Amino acid sequence: MNKIHAAVTAVNGYVPDYVLTNHELETLVETNDEWITSRTGIKERRILKGEGLATSDLAVPAVEGLLKKRGISAEEIELIIFCTTTPDMPFPATANILADKIGAKNAWGYDLQAACSGFIFGLATGAQFIESGKHTKVLVVGGDKMSAIVNYKDRATCIIFGDGCGAVLLEPDTEGYGVIDSICKSDGSGRAFLHQKAGGSLRPATHETVDANEHYAYQEGQAVFKFAVTNMADVAAEVMERNSLKADDIAWLVPHQANKRIIDATANRTGVSADKVIINIERYGNTTNGTIPLCLWEWESKFKKGDNLILAAFGGGFTWGSIYLKWAY
Repeated sequence: MNKIHAAVTAVNGYVPDYVLTNHELETLVETNDEWITSRTGIKERRILKGEGLATSDLAVPAVEGLLKKRGISAEEIELIIFCTTTPDMPFPATANILADKIGAKNAWGYDLQAACSGFIFGLATGAQFIESGKHTKVLVVGGDKMSAIVNYKDRATCIIFGDGCGAVLLEPDTEGYGVIDSICKSDGSGRAFLHQKAGGSLRPATHETVDANEHYAYQEGQAVFKFAVTNMADVAAEVMERNSLKADDIAWLVPHQANKRIIDATANRTGVSADKVIINIERYGNTTNGTIPLCLWEWESKFKKGDNLILAAFGGGFTWGSIYLKWAY
């Protein structure tokens, strides 16, 4: 019997309508378009506006579009892994909320939190359920409403993040397509450089934590950049080497969209030419768990069956990882 791989059989994404440009940010914080663009590569990002809207509301149109493309009903989904740093609420899981909103009555699910590496971790995890034979239709969602935890008076973070969501469907494949290999790593000592200080059990919400702006994302940019530029590039190269892949064998490099310079470093480390590197950071910024599935969604029409894709990410925690994916359609 041929080995079962978890193949991506459908992908879809969603970004909100509201566009927050660098020029609008100039009116909110001391910065300018040239400074942002030269350091990050970001020109604009999307923001979810409206009362009572949360991360699950980004996921609903992404997933409903995916189901329509695949021609299946929500009731056929068996498992939902929702990769997010901004869940609708601490509990229940946003995966469960999403299941209710789309009518996935036969699915169980949970949230996976690995900051910007979450979608990589979720894809690697979801693949295990397919490969074991436990499930045949696993939905892996990556989405964040980062505007909910960004302080728009902090120019170190507010220029970077945006809102968005993407999703993929995993199904069994015995022809050699799908998730071929994955490497996931973490180092908790990195928490000092990128975290949300309050809101958890360590520092529950109080008037003091709110007044001190401790419920927003905090980042020490230089420290994070140094770790990310090395580890994201290295892990992408490692998964290639482990599978005897050369740069010429790679059809597409799909990097987490955190910073254009980190993306360039990953491309240089792997030897993948610029025309094979998927980049949309200039339009969406860093959507955290949403970046990689949004890239897959936007480039879907350019992928060919059998294409070798290398996915790579780095996130707070620290977390980082890479996946070798052979495109299945």
